Amino acid sequence: KNRELFHTKKRRDDVCEYLMEALGEKCISSELQLAGPEYDGHLQGFSSLPPAYSEELFGPELSDKVWLHPLSQDVTTLKKPSVTVDNTLSPAHTLLQIQCVDQKGLCYDIMRISKDSGIKVAYGRFTSSVNGFQNIDLFVQQKEDGQKIIDPERHKTLCATLKEEMLHPLRVIIVNRGPDRELLVANPVELSGGGRPRVFYDVTLALKALGVFIFSAEVVRHSTQERQWEVYRFLLEESREFPLDSSKARSQIVDKVRRTLMGW
Repeated sequence: KNRELFHTKKRRDDVCEYLMEALGEKCISSELQLAGPEYDGHLQGFSSLPPAYSEELFGPELSDKVWLHPLSQDVTTLKKPSVTVDNTLSPAHTLLQIQCVDQKGLCYDIMRISKDSGIKVAYGRFTSSVNGFQNIDLFVQQKEDGQKIIDPERHKTLCATLKEEMLHPLRVIIVNRGPDRELLVANPVELSGGGRPRVFYDVTLALKALGVFIFSAEVVRHSTQERQWEVYRFLLEESREFPLDSSKARSQIVDKVRRTLMGW
């Protein structure tokens, strides 16, 4: 509700004061003003991602492109999620049994996928993480009629979607932007229009830990044939510790950002 108060001077002053306190001595001044017509594309959900960026970021072969940005060994050898469907244990619900790597936002991802797939979760049980893995039981129904999920094709589609989304809930790459380097982080947007929480915070936290500076940052929406994405774009500054021309340095940045986002 506070977002609706930006037209008031008091609300704008409160936000500016909070930013000044949070940034401390590094913040010289802060002000808020109405976005002009030059931002209409962003406000309407369009982005200016070049086609080459989109192909690399959203391509279906993402899981096979580890060689572009090698990740830590424990990440590249992750066991793929297991999802099974059982209609025998409950007369009114379908049981989804999920085993996957424990990671940040796991409950959010499962619930987002279920909601966007027209599945209603009546009851769920998450066990404590054992050796980095979670076992999850979900008793679900079809949202449209409150019935069990009987259609084998819907079983197959739901299981495949859950596996893919839990394995790759976020996309992280570094691309060339002229002579500079840009970090791109993308996550699916819910059908309701909401985006994943805390992405901006986690990315900036990871970059700060590495000592990598951000020249500029923006958040845009990008549409593919399948869905809409929220894309965080960070133009990075060169540093002695992380020369961005080095593939090793770029891989370290991608790895650190992804691990922070996933909670590993």
